[in-house]
Amino acid sequence: MPQRRVERNGAVTPAPALAPPFDRFDLAGRVAIVTGGTRGLGRAIIRTLAQAGADVVVSSRKQEACEEAAEEVRSLGRRALALHCHVGHWAEIDTLVDAAYDEFGHVDVLVNNAGMAPTYPDPQSVSEELWDKTIAVNLKGPFRLTALVGERMIAGDGGSIVNISSIGCVRPTHDILPYAAAKAGLNALTLGFADALGPKVRVNAVMPGPFLTDISRNWDHEAFSDRARTFPLRRAGDPDELSSAVLYFASDASSFTTGAVLAVDGGAQWSLAGGGDQSDTYGKSLYDGKRDWT
Repeated sequence: MPQRRVERNGAVTPAPALAPPFDRFDLAGRVAIVTGGTRGLGRAIIRTLAQAGADVVVSSRKQEACEEAAEEVRSLGRRALALHCHVGHWAEIDTLVDAAYDEFGHVDVLVNNAGMAPTYPDPQSVSEELWDKTIAVNLKGPFRLTALVGERMIAGDGGSIVNISSIGCVRPTHDILPYAAAKAGLNALTLGFADALGPKVRVNAVMPGPFLTDISRNWDHEAFSDRARTFPLRRAGDPDELSSAVLYFASDASSFTTGAVLAVDGGAQWSLAGGGDQSDTYGKSLYDGKRDWT
């Protein structure tokens, strides 16, 4: 296949030769770090990346949960490293990154998935501790991880970074304000780091809508069914429908895509925002359900 040529900064530069379409999703020989990888959407992400051929560093708060998820990766024939990490604490992030490189020698994919959205009765009740904790996990941690891993990716063979945002940041309601603000900041980091780390590292984001995970078991499903009728696709998503989007960004299939923010929400963001008199009934069911660590 002849190489195409693209214009960059006035110079004619050969574009990379692409593999056949299905081969572009192959992650064999690559290493991925996934935070919040032990449950919910994160668990689907580590499974999909491993099925695509990647070795996986599984990180979350609890070591036991990380070990259990890592065993699933190994059962798929891939190598895995389990390491607990509080992503709101930069010292633990430094340890996570060093351990990943010590074990595998390189990291090709980073998925910033860990997130939390503590509940509160009204905005006036949001404490400084709740605000700081929410910002730390959803924004401060991804910033540090992206900066550290991105620098090493540039020094190596490049890579791909995928941030898991939320449609809550573009359609916020009264009950997720700190979370929505943090995820809006994560979208901004996505664009900023795409600029800072290019051309060797691509940075993109996925904004999930409502998904059927272990967390969704606590939803009011009757109320959610009523609400889902306002979505273009009329339902919640399966976690594998989210992990497929992550695989696209992680792989060579998206080799000319960076700074993109993709909604994977069944069109939910275009339905009613869920505020006003609807809030008490629907507020906890609209977004991706991250009421605690994933």
